[in-house]
Amino acid sequence: MVQRIRIRYAKRGPLRFTSHRDFARAFERAVRRAGIPVAFSQGFTPHPKISYASAAPTGVASEAEYLEIGLQAVVDPADLRDALDAALSPGLDVIEAVQASGGSSLADRIDASRWRIELPEIQPSALAEAVAAFVAADEVLVERMTKQGRRRFDARSAVVRIEVAYPVMTPVAAGGLPCAILDLVVRQVTPSVRPDDVLAGLRVVADLEPPVPPRAIRLAQGRLTAQGEIVDPLAVDDGTINDGTFIGDSSE
Repeated sequence: MVQRIRIRYAKRGPLRFTSHRDFARAFERAVRRAGIPVAFSQGFTPHPKISYASAAPTGVASEAEYLEIGLQAVVDPADLRDALDAALSPGLDVIEAVQASGGSSLADRIDASRWRIELPEIQPSALAEAVAAFVAADEVLVERMTKQGRRRFDARSAVVRIEVAYPVMTPVAAGGLPCAILDLVVRQVTPSVRPDDVLAGLRVVADLEPPVPPRAIRLAQGRLTAQGEIVDPLAVDDGTINDGTFIGDSSE
C-alpha cells in the first residue's frame, strides 16, 4: 500500500435505505468500475483495503459519512473522487477525497454527530415543551433491541445539545401542516444513542408522539470542541488544523 485516501460521502433520497453492508458492496463495485488501484489484504481470501467510520443507521440520510481506502498506486484525490462519484448511483454521492496524513485514524477523530430531525405535523411549541422536559431530566431511560437483546439505557447523558431550530423556519408539509425541526448534537457512546432513541426519550418525558415518521439527516461528524462545535475529521488531512491540536478540543 503506497497511498491512503479518506473520503466523505452522502446518502440521500431513497438511497438512505441502503444498509451499510449493501453500501460496502456497492462501493467495492464502484471501485472496480472506476479502475481505482485499490490495495488488498494478504492471505487466502484477500479483501480490498477499505475501512468505514461510524456508518449511519439504515433509513437515515447523511451528509457526513466517512471511509478510508488504501491504494497500490498514487492517484490524485480529486480524480478519484470524480471517478467514484460517477460510478456510484445518484444518492450515494462522493463529496470530498483527501490524502491521509499520519497520526490518528478516522475513528479517533470522531466522537460526536450533529443531526437535523424534521417532525411533520408537530407544532414547534409542542416540540419546545418536550425538549425543555428532556433537558431538565437527569436521566431519560429508553429501550431498544440490539444484537445482545433488548437493552435499557440513558438517552439523556449522550446529548450535548438539543434545540428547536429558531428562528422558526417550519417547512410546510403536504396539506399545509406544520413541521417542527430539531437540532441535535450527540456524543458517540456505548451503546450508541441514535436519533430514534432521543425521540423515544421525548415520548417518555413529554408524551410527544409524531403522527408520521420523522426524517433524520446527519449533518456532521467529528471531534467535539469545548464550544460544542464539531471539527470535520478530514480537517487534519487537508491542513486546516494539526493532528492532536484540535481548536478548542474538549479533551484539553
